[in-house]
Amino acid sequence: MKIRTSGSPVSRRSFIGSTIALAAAALIPGGLVSCSPRGAGLNSRFGGVQIGTISYSFRSMPGSAEDILEYLKQTGLSSVELMGGPIEQYAGAPEYRGPAYGRNEEVTEQQRTAMAEARAEFAEELRRWRVSVPMDRFRDLRKMYNDAGVNIDIAKLGNPNWSDEEIDYAFSVAKTLGSRGITFEISLDAARRMAPFAEKHGLYAIMHNHGQPGQSGFSFDDHLAFGRNLMLNLDVGHYWGATGLHPNAVIEKFHDRIVSLHVKDKTGPNETPADSNMPFGQGSTPLEDILNLLKDRGWPITADIELEYQIPEGSDAVQEVKKCTEYCRAILV
Repeated sequence: MKIRTSGSPVSRRSFIGSTIALAAAALIPGGLVSCSPRGAGLNSRFGGVQIGTISYSFRSMPGSAEDILEYLKQTGLSSVELMGGPIEQYAGAPEYRGPAYGRNEEVTEQQRTAMAEARAEFAEELRRWRVSVPMDRFRDLRKMYNDAGVNIDIAKLGNPNWSDEEIDYAFSVAKTLGSRGITFEISLDAARRMAPFAEKHGLYAIMHNHGQPGQSGFSFDDHLAFGRNLMLNLDVGHYWGATGLHPNAVIEKFHDRIVSLHVKDKTGPNETPADSNMPFGQGSTPLEDILNLLKDRGWPITADIELEYQIPEGSDAVQEVKKCTEYCRAILV
């Protein structure tokens, strides 16, 4: 398979972040059909490629749905993969108030048992809430984002281990938000479990990869074979870090089964340090090739920035996502 390489390289080392003056409505997918939100002032579609982010990028900052919307306004991004936490919090989901301990904190067997019981009780409380909550608050959430010019492109909500009723709920929420589908970690069991629900609801069940493509015998084909509404959220950084193979080969082959990319810069598996997150322009992930492939082919694949490198002292997630956005914009325009 022929791999496209870019023709006019961006100076990676000399790149500096800057804010972007943006005005116009973004191209927004609603369900599986594209439409535009009525809000104005944000447009992060550069060279025909929709640049967005996953709200996980702002995990170091206060994380309500309102907070995240403000960060998106500050970064100029008009598309988001919104995590389930802020979605459900906005809709009034119950909060866990049981015992909790830090990862490195020593706990007794009695404390561990008490925490497990509390979490099981909370999971049941949350299940009851999910299967009974009306969609009104989710409609309000969509309106708040759309009025600001932001599309909730994907809802990172739902888990193959949930009950049937909860998975139905996740797809109903995604549809109410105007999202193309829900995302979850890729596995054969997850693909088998989620495929019927995606077809039932007419949305996408979108599988996200970490380092699985570097494992012996891994095949995207095997996962996608379980249903026509199974799609990929290809994390090009994790793919590069785990395999050292050019992601464009996967994008070319599966372009009609890829909803979005997670865009990050990493080192490859044979570098020192290996498979490590880096500021955009300092790793070796071929981001320029990837973005230009999307631009040249015009495929409706969203490129979502995922901020995973360590935030420099004196900066914050908003400032770093701005830098990543400008890096992508400079390639595409």
